[in-house]
Amino acid sequence: MPAEADDQPTAPHRSTPPLPEPPGPVAAADAHHLIEVRGARENNLRDVSVDIPKRRLSVFTGVSGSGKSSLVFGTIAAESQRLFNETYTSFVQSFMPSVGRPDVDGLRNLSAAIVVDQERMGANSRSTVGTATDAYTMLRIVFSRLGQPYAGTAQFFSFNGSEGMCPRCEGLGRTSEIDVDQVVDRSLSLNEGAILVPGYAVDSWPWKVMTSSGFYDPAKKVADFTDTELHDLLHKPTTKVKVDTSNLTYEGLVPRIQRSFLSKDREAMQSHIRAYVDRAVVFAECPECGGARLNRAALASRIDGRNIAECSAMQISDLARFVRGLDAPSVAPLLVNLGGLLDSLVEIGLGYLSLDRTSATLSGGEAQRVKMVRHLGSPLSDVTYVFDEPTTGLHPHDVQRMNNLLLRLRDKGNTVLVVEHKPEVIAIADHVVDLGPGAGTNGGLIQYTGDVAGLRASDTLTGRHLGHRARLRETVRKPVAQLSIENANLHNLKDVSVDVPLGVLTVVTGVAGSGKSSLIHGHLSHREGVVVADQSPIRGSRRSNPATYTGLLNPIRTAFAKANGVKAALFSANSEGACPGCNGIGLVYTDLAMMAGVASVCEQCEGKRYTPEVLEYRLRGKNISEVLGMSIAEAHTFFPTGQAHTVLGRLNDVGLGYLRLGQPLNTLSGGERQRLKLAIHMAEKSSTYVLDEPTTGLHLADVDKLLALLDRLVDQGNSVIVIEHHLAVMAHADWIIDIGPGGGHDGGRVVFTGTPTELVETAGGTSLTARHLKEYVHGA
Repeated sequence: MPAEADDQPTAPHRSTPPLPEPPGPVAAADAHHLIEVRGARENNLRDVSVDIPKRRLSVFTGVSGSGKSSLVFGTIAAESQRLFNETYTSFVQSFMPSVGRPDVDGLRNLSAAIVVDQERMGANSRSTVGTATDAYTMLRIVFSRLGQPYAGTAQFFSFNGSEGMCPRCEGLGRTSEIDVDQVVDRSLSLNEGAILVPGYAVDSWPWKVMTSSGFYDPAKKVADFTDTELHDLLHKPTTKVKVDTSNLTYEGLVPRIQRSFLSKDREAMQSHIRAYVDRAVVFAECPECGGARLNRAALASRIDGRNIAECSAMQISDLARFVRGLDAPSVAPLLVNLGGLLDSLVEIGLGYLSLDRTSATLSGGEAQRVKMVRHLGSPLSDVTYVFDEPTTGLHPHDVQRMNNLLLRLRDKGNTVLVVEHKPEVIAIADHVVDLGPGAGTNGGLIQYTGDVAGLRASDTLTGRHLGHRARLRETVRKPVAQLSIENANLHNLKDVSVDVPLGVLTVVTGVAGSGKSSLIHGHLSHREGVVVADQSPIRGSRRSNPATYTGLLNPIRTAFAKANGVKAALFSANSEGACPGCNGIGLVYTDLAMMAGVASVCEQCEGKRYTPEVLEYRLRGKNISEVLGMSIAEAHTFFPTGQAHTVLGRLNDVGLGYLRLGQPLNTLSGGERQRLKLAIHMAEKSSTYVLDEPTTGLHLADVDKLLALLDRLVDQGNSVIVIEHHLAVMAHADWIIDIGPGGGHDGGRVVFTGTPTELVETAGGTSLTARHLKEYVHGA
């Protein structure tokens, strides 16, 4: 979010002072080894030159959009990975993601970079916490050696292999019944559009394969098909058919749905496919394996009375104790490694998960911590680890444990680069790089480099806010009504009943895994009148941007059309005005066969997306490409009235003034996506808003602006319910619901409901939140 004008220092400190000797086991002789960045211009960076000490923990700070990620991820990590990938053969490179050369004059002394980010883990429904961390692989070997009766090798305990998977559900743990009437309309012929499956519209390629197969007459109504014809249409297994002169693959509609749709996680589906699956498919626990995924022989094999599915379903903290209790010299080294891995998951704050938890259900913060565990036991050193807000989703109680893990990685001789806003993480840094002074075009400069003490003494926005603390409300607003949740038992909730007040700012808090999301999203979010703005990905093509997503492009196109007396369609890069060279994308994607594909700026339009004729049309001196290149704040001034001004005002209000109107949505962070959704919902009448960690990605100075926005929403007659760990938000709340006291089976209860002042007064009881909030407000 952009800084206020009077918050911006007039003379940014751009020089790099002599580096202090940081704490830690690394010898002082190594302190002069530096990653040297010269002339970085990626995204909004303005010729940034900076030295970053190697084998140290460096934290990168600055407001959202200031250029932190462009420097750390887009420049340093990107170039390290690109150079590393070039050491492989062209054939191997063809299977790797394409990483372009960053816009920088020079980078020296890079080491291999490992990016540990918050990207969601694989969408495959067969991927679990156990398979992602290799813990399940080790557990399979343990059962193959110690399980009684003997069931076979480790492969016989894999639900992803034919030897071990349940034959009924094929290792998915659930069966699916497909409603045939949602697959075909029996009253129509295929030529008339009988196939209802997405992607099978009349004249589409899959439709042509079906109708040209020769198995049935496409002009015949499905209701008149023989049993054989209907079986071929719906259930025929994969087979080759000849269409014209080509041999093509034919597959019945039901197996096609199972293979293409049901093997993917629901959250990874496009919205129209997800809606279709919800209509057409009924899921149920597999009656053969009871959801355990494995065949009877694998499930019959036990160690100390437990089979491998029961071990996988245990909370990881409990499984760690179970493994430590096994006395088996034949697999002792393996048990030590498995126990260590499980202990690391507990230490990193994920002890409430189970190994059978599907990877796609993890939050961004959970996914990042799962990835982090893989590196804690690695024998590699002198690696550059890059983290993106690793404390996301962590309660203050867990932040110290995360700090310890970051320090452990550094102490093994690695360089650790962390993009972070939390003062608790900044405090442990050996070195800080602060970017700004603002966001977007107002950012991209180095404001400070040096130690934490120097940052505190500096006159930068970050330095001034390091010690800033929100105060408890002197007077809290009174609820006007309430939403009651009764006997909630989703996931780890233990028959929870609680009243959520309306007309106030309510904060729901508790340690990770305590049951906050289960309570609110599982029992409140789906009620009428409740609007949810979360951090989930915004689905859309690479053409999608804030202007298209918010509907802002329509009034902009109309304004251009009216000013120039032409059709509005000319000003759509998806329609008549699109550059023919790139089809309005601005980039040309080239497939280089064995080499990695590349995206290059379109030579015809030079990335402007429109034809030269369209770019001749102007609105108050600007063409359509120049307007889409404006920041939201600039555009708000450029459109002083009307619908465009109103929409842009909302985007400004949620702190997205630095985003460009034409910026691709896939470049937005989780916090930015949430605020974009909130801006759209703000157009609706009085509602109940549910926000999920809205402080994610926010600079310390911007949290106050978020609190002011939440206050304004409440004062306008709305109810705001926030799931949040940030102590400033808790202090500012009218009402707090604390879930816990721990995570997993140690949570799931309401520990406290009341005002923040009342919560602080309970410190010393069972509420971890009360203890940390008291320390926060009293400056301890």
